[in-house]
Amino acid sequence: MIYGHGGNIHELAGRLGCNLEDIIDMSSNINPYGPPPGLLDHLKDRLSSIAALPQTDGADIVNAFSRQYEIDPSRVLAGNGTTQLIYTIPRALESQNVLICGPTYSDYADACIMNKVKFDYFMADESDKFIPDFEKFKKEIPGHDTVFICNPNNPTGTLTDRDTIINICQSFPNTVFVIDESYLPFVSNDGAKTVAGADVEIENLIVLNSMSKIFRIPGLRIGFAIVSKSLVPRMKQYSLPWSVNSLAQAAVLYLMKNKAMVLQFITSSNKSIDENKAAFLKKMASLKGIRFFDSATVFILAKIENDELMAEGVCTQLADEKILIRNCTNFSGLGGRFIRISLKLPEINDMLSDRLSNIFK
Repeated sequence: MIYGHGGNIHELAGRLGCNLEDIIDMSSNINPYGPPPGLLDHLKDRLSSIAALPQTDGADIVNAFSRQYEIDPSRVLAGNGTTQLIYTIPRALESQNVLICGPTYSDYADACIMNKVKFDYFMADESDKFIPDFEKFKKEIPGHDTVFICNPNNPTGTLTDRDTIINICQSFPNTVFVIDESYLPFVSNDGAKTVAGADVEIENLIVLNSMSKIFRIPGLRIGFAIVSKSLVPRMKQYSLPWSVNSLAQAAVLYLMKNKAMVLQFITSSNKSIDENKAAFLKKMASLKGIRFFDSATVFILAKIENDELMAEGVCTQLADEKILIRNCTNFSGLGGRFIRISLKLPEINDMLSDRLSNIFK
């Protein structure tokens, strides 16, 4: 079992002796404006579906997802969140040497550890605002059969343009590239276009898509993999039956059916998130001892530059006030001075900025 994640509201609620609802969770990267309209009522009406097994292979949701994104359904696999798919990939591909573009989400490395696969990191530098130098990155790829890139990246929030990723994939046809686009729906400009689009054919590509974050339904565990045709047999060999539960499948069908509503929901959410982020950063601009990095998504990475404070202490002080943020100490390539904040509604963001101002006085 891997314990490298944030968002442990259960542990904090137990320590403070309060209810889960009393915790303000700013450590989990989800849309503060979700779930989309009507989804919860739709699921309430289908609670009885849990009395029977779900569709074995999730064919209906695969077809609905494929129609929405204009992708051949034979290339799409559904999973119990992208997490299940990430842990399956090294085994299915029989990876021997993996390269991970970091600092990034710990599950890529944990999946290698679980499957006893050797892995290396290519770390982006803080001096470059954690924007990867892809010319240097290309020099590290030879000798690696699998590469993981998170885009936009968690926890740094950096976005790599689509053409750059396509170029890298095409430059190394014998290496499989896994592009995790879990946070791409939060990008509100042209950079939000997936590399799995029908306008490009890449035979060494797996793209991960998550519905947990943008639709604020992480408890349902819904993820998809768009897989190059040549890789489909290897991935399907390790697909688990009944991996997507009945309510999760009902949620996908509802979201894919209501295309116009979903598009409006995403557009409206991102507009508000961008405005909230700008307001938060403006309020924090004069605060000394903490530096925020540019982010293309709903969360922001920050470095503590006050010599008397560390991430653990800041997180503990906020946790004592029932505010949970992410201590980034266990992200390889960061360290004890980095925190990540997932923005919420304006009044909550203002509360956090006030608390941070008190801590950094």
